[in-house]
Amino acid sequence: MITIQSFEFNYFSVNTYLLHDETREAVLIDCGCIRKEEELELSNYVNTHKLTLKHLLCTHLHMDHVCGNGFVSKIYGLKPQAHKADVEALPTPQEQARFFGISDRIPNIPLARHIVGNEVITFGHSELQAILIPGHSPGSLAFYNRKEGFAVTGDVIFKRSVGRTDLWGGDHEVLIAAIKDKILALPDETILYPGHGPATNVIEESLNNPFL
Repeated sequence: MITIQSFEFNYFSVNTYLLHDETREAVLIDCGCIRKEEELELSNYVNTHKLTLKHLLCTHLHMDHVCGNGFVSKIYGLKPQAHKADVEALPTPQEQARFFGISDRIPNIPLARHIVGNEVITFGHSELQAILIPGHSPGSLAFYNRKEGFAVTGDVIFKRSVGRTDLWGGDHEVLIAAIKDKILALPDETILYPGHGPATNVIEESLNNPFL
């Protein structure tokens, strides 16, 4: 069974998710820690639960979701994995940070590899399917576990809202079509863990999301 631990990090209140199962192998999704106390909170959890980090996954490459990648690379020896389309279309994290007027140095950590849509990422006895859902960014991904009925969706969809599309490579029409095709097609009871704010589920958004 997968345990999902969430953290709220940085100036943008990004949800960082640490998933692990009974083997103590783990994946980290959207590492947003930027302050020393946030790095300590994350590392304390890893150490307390004696976890082995196997993958550093990115739903997309907006700077608020990747600003902790330098810390993870330094401490745990992992480099991020993301979709190639975001690498090609988005400015570097440092360039994005300057755009938002953030003075902190956000490192540009090269990807270990490119994730492709529908590939399966394994850790311990568990797996996640990568689902490409463009629109918020060209390479936005959700990570789905059918067996346990959840998806980590990044900034694609939120509780009664959807991701912004006024940043690099965003396209509102593409996003809405992709959500309807990829997210709302999941079983109704599927829990959605977004990049910001509280969790929701497919049936809630099907019935009550005003953008859909």
